[in-house]
Amino acid sequence: MEVILKKDIEHLGFIDDIVNVKAGYARNYLIPNKLAIFASVSEKKILQENLKQREQKNQKIIEDLESVKNKIETLDLKISSKVGEDKKLFGSVTSATLESVLKKHEIVVEKKYIIMDGSSIIKNTGDFSATIRLHRGLTAKLSFKVIAE
Repeated sequence: MEVILKKDIEHLGFIDDIVNVKAGYARNYLIPNKLAIFASVSEKKILQENLKQREQKNQKIIEDLESVKNKIETLDLKISSKVGEDKKLFGSVTSATLESVLKKHEIVVEKKYIIMDGSSIIKNTGDFSATIRLHRGLTAKLSFKVIAE
């Protein structure tokens, strides 16, 4: 069954994508929760017109986000944390931790758009990386170190 997404859904698609899903998933979850609508012929025509109008606006947004991407990729980020035996952290470093650290560097990114490479939780010191989704087709690679306090 084809549906048009009305919100970003992880591992499925972005707003205004036309995706094929199982009928039960669409009828019982996506459509009742207003995450998607049925992709009828008229809805597809309306969507195409809206996408044409939105494309010019998106180009401007992407140009502005390129500077943010460069800032993220050139950032020398060190996260200090209390460490116990064998360089294991008391607590952990997560995407929420990265969100707060980036906010201190005047970069605002929601934690749901930060994907830790390797695992979602870091419990050791060392060099790590994360992928940050800034826009639909624009991602930035963040390299950071977790060091002992």
